[in-house]
Amino acid sequence: MFSGIIEEAATVVALNKEKGNLHITLKCSFVDELKIDQSISHNGVCLTVVSIDRDTYTVTAIKETLDRSNLGLLKVGDKVNLERSMLMNGRLDGHIVQGHVDQTAVCTEVTEADGSWYYSFEYKFDKEMAKKGYLTVDKGSVTVNGVSLTVVEPTDNTFKVAIIPYTHDVTNFCQIEKGSVVNIEFDIIGKYISRLMALSE
Repeated sequence: MFSGIIEEAATVVALNKEKGNLHITLKCSFVDELKIDQSISHNGVCLTVVSIDRDTYTVTAIKETLDRSNLGLLKVGDKVNLERSMLMNGRLDGHIVQGHVDQTAVCTEVTEADGSWYYSFEYKFDKEMAKKGYLTVDKGSVTVNGVSLTVVEPTDNTFKVAIIPYTHDVTNFCQIEKGSVVNIEFDIIGKYISRLMALSE
């Protein structure tokens, strides 16, 4: 379980394909605090640490993960948003994030707004999935590349988010531009409410 508050944008240092799997090796400042089997969110995808070597660690993404996320598009040198699992004795600063990416979206526009930025995204709309809570609502929560954000001006298949300078600089939002593919996770609370409503019909 995560909160969508990014700790660091790690650097991809190696990518190794093995059959349908992709082994991703990253470098970050807290490798010495990690342990094998630990869960970490990578661009919003919960992955398990499988090896540690000095100042780098490796995780493995399987085909299902690669099909649903942007991890298969990574290149050496790319930045990946990291968040370690949430401590249950602290404040929930973002929102409840599972680390289970629902699908990808494409950035359609980046607009500067006097010191901050608006990012617009478009995703594939499926009416049946929307009935199950796979949608965005105005002022609701959405996770983009693992970052907990507030939805602005949603439509059936688009939404905007406002990014402050700190988030822009600390996460990989500084690398997102028009055409970039990002991971999105819709709000789990909305999914549960939609499911309960469907069962009550």
